[in-house]
Amino acid sequence: MYTTEKQTALAQLTLSLSQQIKTQNLPHDEPTLRSLEEVLHYHEWRYYVQNDAILSDYDYDMLYKQLERIEAARPELVSSTSPTKRVGSDLSGDFVTVPHYSPMLSLENTYNADDLNDFDRKVHERVNQAVDAPIEYVVEPKFDGGTICLVYENNALLRAATRGNGNAGDDITANAQAMRTIPLHADFAQYGIFRCELRGEAIISKPNFDALNIIKTATGQALLANPRNAATGVMRVKDPSEVRLRRLEAFVYQMAYAVDADGKDVLSSIATHHEVMELLQKLGFKVPTIERKLCKNISEVAAFAEHWEARRDSYDYEIDGMVVKVNRVDWQAMCGLTSHHPRWAVAYKFKARQATTRLREVEFQVGRTGAITPVAKLEPVALAGVTVSSVSLHNADLIREKDIHIGDMVLVERAGDVIPYIVKAIAELRDGSETPVQFPTVCPVCASTLIRPEKEAVWRCDNDDCSAKIVERLVHFVSKDAMNIDGFGRAYIERFWQEGMLDSVTGIYGLNYDKIKTFEGFGERSAEKLRIAVEQSKQNPAYRLLYALGIRHIGEGGSKILTAEVERLQDLQNWSLEQLRELRDIGPKVAQQVFDYFSNPKHIALLDALAELGVNTTRLPEEQRNDAMVQDGLWSGKTILFTGKMYQASREQAEAIAQQHGAKVLSGVSKDLNILVVGEKAGSKLAKAQKLGTVQIMTEAEFFEQVPK
Repeated sequence: MYTTEKQTALAQLTLSLSQQIKTQNLPHDEPTLRSLEEVLHYHEWRYYVQNDAILSDYDYDMLYKQLERIEAARPELVSSTSPTKRVGSDLSGDFVTVPHYSPMLSLENTYNADDLNDFDRKVHERVNQAVDAPIEYVVEPKFDGGTICLVYENNALLRAATRGNGNAGDDITANAQAMRTIPLHADFAQYGIFRCELRGEAIISKPNFDALNIIKTATGQALLANPRNAATGVMRVKDPSEVRLRRLEAFVYQMAYAVDADGKDVLSSIATHHEVMELLQKLGFKVPTIERKLCKNISEVAAFAEHWEARRDSYDYEIDGMVVKVNRVDWQAMCGLTSHHPRWAVAYKFKARQATTRLREVEFQVGRTGAITPVAKLEPVALAGVTVSSVSLHNADLIREKDIHIGDMVLVERAGDVIPYIVKAIAELRDGSETPVQFPTVCPVCASTLIRPEKEAVWRCDNDDCSAKIVERLVHFVSKDAMNIDGFGRAYIERFWQEGMLDSVTGIYGLNYDKIKTFEGFGERSAEKLRIAVEQSKQNPAYRLLYALGIRHIGEGGSKILTAEVERLQDLQNWSLEQLRELRDIGPKVAQQVFDYFSNPKHIALLDALAELGVNTTRLPEEQRNDAMVQDGLWSGKTILFTGKMYQASREQAEAIAQQHGAKVLSGVSKDLNILVVGEKAGSKLAKAQKLGTVQIMTEAEFFEQVPK
């Protein structure tokens, strides 16, 4: 349908139109309107048929809305094939096409409370209700999968189809029959229904998606890109066993058509959409439950949508928004439809997680262990509520696999609303000025030759005297999880380094505070505050110091285990590699790193120097391991996690107590977690544990009551 040359031209045209929209410099003329039509048709094909979008949902919506504006201003130019006249098509040509009993339309999108209020105002007008008369809405998740249409006749599943072009779709009945969440038989007759058409979404849960990729990794197969593509792709595979293998599920969210044996409408006799959903649930269909709400007014709608936007990452399925529907079926009819969308429903889209932008350059940063990390510098772009201008490219292999060039337009995603990454480079937008990323062969800071250890993907600078490594080690040393020196962050480290006042961790305990208080932005009070924080850190538990040293692969948990085995940290120089390997939860890789570190006299001298400066290197009583308590303790063999603010002890102290009595402390909620101890404002970890249903949840007070006195 689209040649390579045509796709390149349309991608370039998309970029040009998007830029003109941003600068409000897009003319309302026929050439512009036809260009918008063409690029929107192309991107519908990429998204629905190819499952390989190169445009974010938000950018597509902006193009679509611009087309609507021009058509409204110039109605004489509107064509019958405009994207505003139909939904996107996912017809593949590989299956028999079957008609739908009622059109499967798209949804109009909203992005904030103001948009919702505008939608509510229009509904009031269409159903002739006073502005202050509340209208009930049902709010449901907007699943990010593949839309399906199910037809039941005489209580049996007759056929299933994709959305297709809205009027007809690909027949995927065999694949639907393989989905365990789709009943092959349902007693519609008890409600007077002989034939009905249901709408739903075929999806793969996040846990199942992760499990599939673990299997693919183990068997050397290509990984699945994301749950949506994994679901929509398998729907068109002519092998139902693949559907079962991927554990495809289907949520049903609408009954669009229902008649009795005489062909008379039955659907209009059901008063509300909420009642329809209850009916479907009773018949055995998988429908949204806790994630569906009947709201009394549009304010409740906005609050519920915002609630789910905040917790979308803890939900087992990918959702990109919430769907808002007028509850009363008769009012839905009064609102009516356009050729593109129903006027009685709207999608509240969550903040965009994907966006397109240009990669300006790649910087190579040196970490505290010498790892060279390529960082893409982007033209700033708004993403999930923040502005993103830098993205880690991780290593040379990733750059090669994704064929990333400097100057590329790239699709960026902010995963979990936290870490942004580049999904793909958009090769169709290249104009020849792009250049391949050249990974350095020497350290960009000290010019030492880089090495790549066997079986590692990362190139490293092996020079311990590299200034970049020293600065990063200092930043790690003072950080919250290490020595936790309050207020001592990267900016101070870099400033003191530039002033020649700080070149090693021992220098932290010999700073010239008289000089510091003369620096711009400091003063006597801030210098004294810093001095007190540095002095207080000397009394930290020894495991904090061990972790602060920045030994590769040694985390907080490993530091606690090692510290519990010795009187002083320096004593680890006397341990053999075999002894280290025998320790609980210390693997071969960690043991080797510890052995190598403490075999170096320079590192022992560093610890001795810190001890001379008053820094604690000796194990405290609460860090001591008690073998009997560990083996026969109250929580022996149990896993535990602490969350929320605690008052009877610090979280670290509580974790140490749990470990003394046999528990293993985890870092997050998972199926392996046995006990969750919750403090004040426990948040998402508590919600996730409650959802699992297998985790014992206790309060801080209950935990300390159980601790043997």
